Amino acid sequence: MARPEFTVSVIARYLPEQSAPDQQAYAFAYSVTILNSGDVAAQLIGRRWLIHDATGVTQEVRGLGVVGHQPLLKPGEQFEYQSWARIKAPRGRMQGTYFCMSAEAQAFEAEIAPFELSQQSALH
Repeated sequence: MARPEFTVSVIARYLPEQSAPDQQAYAFAYSVTILNSGDVAAQLIGRRWLIHDATGVTQEVRGLGVVGHQPLLKPGEQFEYQSWARIKAPRGRMQGTYFCMSAEAQAFEAEIAPFELSQQSALH
């Protein structure tokens, strides 16, 4: 039986030029790489993000695709994109889930492990 699987990696960085600490607005960019690590073609259909800040506020973001795309990936292919988030504290974290469908119409989820948002974070 086919094994659909996406592996997700994320790198975040602080955006000082888009932030206004005096107004409790801290902006972060994040770069996401989605790798089809399974053995069957599959498509990313939707997403759910949980964005937590150090003040205890949690935002939930749901929607179709990512940055206007619903990439269909063959085994070994990857899709990369950049996006951003704004929180009310200089520290926070994000985590989420991608909702996916294999070429054989088998639904599966790809977890996005929690990652830190902090003024010290930078892209490597």
